[in-house]
Amino acid sequence: MRPIRKIVVLGANGAMGSGSGAVFASAGIPTVFLARTLEKAEAGRARAEQLSKGQVAPQSIGVGTYDSDLAHVAAEADLIFEAVAEDLEVKRQVFSLIDRIRSPGTIVATVSSGLSIAAMCNGLSEEFRKHFLGVHLFNPPTVIAGTEIIPHAGTDRSVVELMRHVLEATLGRVVIECADTPAFAGNRIGFKLLNEVAQLAEEHGVAYMDQLVGPHTGRALPPLATIDLVGWDVHQAIVDNLHANTNDEAHAAFELPLYMRRGIQRGHLGRKTKDKGGFFRVDGKGPDAVHFVLDTVTGDYRPLADVKPPIPSFIERMKAAIRSGRHPEALDVLCRAEGKDAAILRRVMLGYVSYALGRIGEVVTHPRDVDRIMGFGFNWAPPSVLVDAIGAPRTIELLEREGLPVPPVIGQAAEAGMPMCDRTIEPARFFVAA
Repeated sequence: MRPIRKIVVLGANGAMGSGSGAVFASAGIPTVFLARTLEKAEAGRARAEQLSKGQVAPQSIGVGTYDSDLAHVAAEADLIFEAVAEDLEVKRQVFSLIDRIRSPGTIVATVSSGLSIAAMCNGLSEEFRKHFLGVHLFNPPTVIAGTEIIPHAGTDRSVVELMRHVLEATLGRVVIECADTPAFAGNRIGFKLLNEVAQLAEEHGVAYMDQLVGPHTGRALPPLATIDLVGWDVHQAIVDNLHANTNDEAHAAFELPLYMRRGIQRGHLGRKTKDKGGFFRVDGKGPDAVHFVLDTVTGDYRPLADVKPPIPSFIERMKAAIRSGRHPEALDVLCRAEGKDAAILRRVMLGYVSYALGRIGEVVTHPRDVDRIMGFGFNWAPPSVLVDAIGAPRTIELLEREGLPVPPVIGQAAEAGMPMCDRTIEPARFFVAA
């Protein structure tokens, strides 16, 4: 396999195109940004330079348009990185064109967050299909190191290994390999929990659910604030894809709540629509800013200060343990706590553990694959961290009590009396007592 000495990014004006291009250029790989117009390509380059915080030399990124430059830069590229719209037919049209103009041996990668890799290259030349795979970087790529490689059945194994080497050794990524299944590993596991919390918010309220499933449970942001950051439209695309194309024990958890579907139709997409908001909306700036929260029943917004519920006492005890550096004690508090609040949170957390580790053998090969993508892709406490903190035998008991599937790997850990989590992962960093 030839080395990766020149990269072309298609869709370079988008968030993933410019962000991914910033990662390539920051590593010193000459990169060309292509878009429909030169103005859009220039905007992508400017955003990449901003994201890289001075690590990208202006001369390391070239710009051009599809009409004027695609044919000759694609012929010279070692890697063509596609980041156009997340639409299967749009991507297939792009790859059909690339198949005709690329040089033999050029690797083509899609940054798709969950579409079928095989479907994208179906019907194209064997040489193209051998050199085609998914490389899913998480947004923003300049901040989040977790990366999924997704070969399809026809991808040459040497292409997979070369891309893994480049991503790890040159670009500093934390890489796992996934099977070509809907939404791959990280988004399938992560958006199951996110959408489940969005469903629960319809009954219990937005402020209540984000307070309950907050950073003390091992995540950088509460779930509904995360959906606002991702964008309601992006969230819908991912869960609709999973609801349509998977049929496992979590199928119902991927059904987008009706209030969200209605909100999207009204243009409420989260942080990207500041005036309309998503689950939350902020009016004004600085100390005079007023924070509002969505009423899922009426679709109106109410001042957060008026509806924010009191913090349950068991959460205060969890936070106190975390502040003292004792996250296993915090999870022990959760396991022992009584009442409705604790029951809801246990169900969410145990559902995450069950579903994530249940994907081993289907989507990934090893528990560490799930742990690494959830830890370095989502910045969530990996499921094995939670099992080790609770204890494998106790985790099994709790899962059975909730009627949730017990993944075989937890049973194996309980039988062996050995920890599950990869030693390269520092568990305490995921828990925050904010």
